[in-house]
Order: sequence, then structure tokens, then C-alpha cells
Amino acid sequence: MHMISVVVPCYNEVESLPIFVTELERVIRSMRDEFGVSFELIFVDDGSQDATLSSIKMNAARLSGISRVRWLSFSRNFGKEAAIFAGLERSSGDFVATIDADLQDPPSLLFDMYSMLQDNEFDNVAARRANRDGEPTIRSLFARSFYRIFNRISNTDVVDGARDFRLMRRSMVDAVLSLRERNRFSKGIFGWVGFKTRWIPYVNARRVAGETKWSFISLVLYSIDGIMAFSTAPLFISSIAGIILCFAAIFGALFIVVKTFLWGEPVAGWPSLACIVTLLGGLQLLCLGIMGQYLAKTYLETKNRPLYIVKESGTEEEDDIADSESSQAE
Repeated sequence: MHMISVVVPCYNEVESLPIFVTELERVIRSMRDEFGVSFELIFVDDGSQDATLSSIKMNAARLSGISRVRWLSFSRNFGKEAAIFAGLERSSGDFVATIDADLQDPPSLLFDMYSMLQDNEFDNVAARRANRDGEPTIRSLFARSFYRIFNRISNTDVVDGARDFRLMRRSMVDAVLSLRERNRFSKGIFGWVGFKTRWIPYVNARRVAGETKWSFISLVLYSIDGIMAFSTAPLFISSIAGIILCFAAIFGALFIVVKTFLWGEPVAGWPSLACIVTLLGGLQLLCLGIMGQYLAKTYLETKNRPLYIVKESGTEEEDDIADSESSQAE
């Protein structure tokens, strides 16, 4: 009998967790009846500032009758990527799923995902949004542009609309866990490790409760991290820009020399000169900034700090034992 581990990263999801657990419970019961599989749920509290951890523990008791439930809580917010990695590390199932708790990832798709993996043709089944209804136009435009740029400058293919929601075989999970870099971009990592992927398109869904934790700026920074993690094209582009500007400077100097000898050089043109100097200075700073970002990532990697720090962890079984011992003591 197969076991399916479900990793649920949570950050300030106290409002959406009860609704999510209700839907997940329905899916678990359905899959147990249909396939005879067992479940392991791993909730990761990513340093939430609300009562998310308390809600996790309360809902763990609710789910303990149909699956094994584990949770861990970070000492601070280390980010969703670290939460996913921590959950994968603690998973023990033959198949492992990663899913958000806001119900933008429909738990009902787990049924189809598991069915598709039974023929051994694919190593994982992943969800992708078929549309972006309800998303701001500017945000959608930048998101689509990011996927186009990323796929052009990187050897790793990421499908437009790809989500972190997927069901993987244990072999793929082990491959993902072997990549312990700090600058993590899960969509790129899932693509980089290879394995055969089948995509399931679904209609975009809004959050059931609460507010998104991703601002436009945070998404832009996240996309920059993703590009730098899987491509050195920005360094190549800055080098090409430097070469082009060097040739332009040489031809410009020759032009000025010839022009001065033939027609003389009146004292004029300082506004255009100021613009050129400003442009070149800006390009130099841009190229230095690109190199600095890569050096900064290298610097952080060499520190070899842990990806996360666990403040508290447990299982529903441990809570049951503790409650039993407390009752006996009384």
C-alpha cells in the first residue's frame, strides 16, 4: 500500500486553514476508499505572526483519525522555499505532494495526479493555471514576461502558469533534496532535476480567506533570484554591452580626431557629452550591480548557514501521549 505525504507550507493562514483542512479531509477519504492509500500530512509554520500554529495543532487532532499528521514551526519567517524544503526533508511517503493552504491549489486534483502516476510513464504530475482571471493586468503581464525571459536564457524549462502544487515520486523528491543551495527557486529546481512531468491545467482560483503574502515588489525580487539561480546570461549580457561600448568609444574617438583635423572643433556639445557620460556611468553601475548580485549569492552560499531553524515540532501521536500521561497524573 502506497503512502502519500502532503507538505503544506503556511504563513499567516489562520483564516484559510480550517477551510483547507475540510476540503483535504474529503479528498483523503475519497482516495483511501478508491485506491487504498495512506496519508502523511506535514504542516510547516513559516514563522507566522498570527495563530497559525495553534490552528495547525487543532486541525491536526481533527485529521489524526484518517492520516498521520506532523508539524514544525520555524523560529522566524525563512520563506516559502525553506518551508517546502523542510517539509520534503521530513516526508516519508512513496509519493510526496506540495500544496498551498489558501485553496488556490485545489486539493481535489490530488485524485487525478495519483491516478496519472499509476502507469509509471511519468515521475511527477504538476498543476498549471490555464488562465489568470482575477489577477491584476500588470501583474499578469510581468508574470508572462518572466516565464518567456527565463526559458530563453536558462536551460531549465518552466511552464507559464506553473505552480508549486505537484505530486512526485520518491526518486524525484530525493533528487530535489540533494540540491541544498540557499538561493532556492522551486519551480526551476523541479525542472532542473529532470524526470518526466505531466501538467494538469486548471482554472485559476482565488484565495478562500486572508490576503496574499506576495506583493508586486517581492515577486519581482523573487523572479530576479530565480533567473540568477539558473542562468549566467545577465553576466554575459553585461560583458557584451561592455564590448559594444568599447568599440563605440574607439569609433567615436576616431571620428572626433578626423573631424577636428578637417573642420576644426568649436566649443559646443557639452549637453550631449554630459548625457553620454551619464549613460556610460549608469551602464557601468548596472554591470557592477549584476556582478555584485552573483558575488552576494556566492557569499551567502559559502557561509553554509542552515536553510531554516525549527523552534517547535511534533506529531498528533505525541500530543495524544502527552494528554494521556497528563490525565493519568491527575
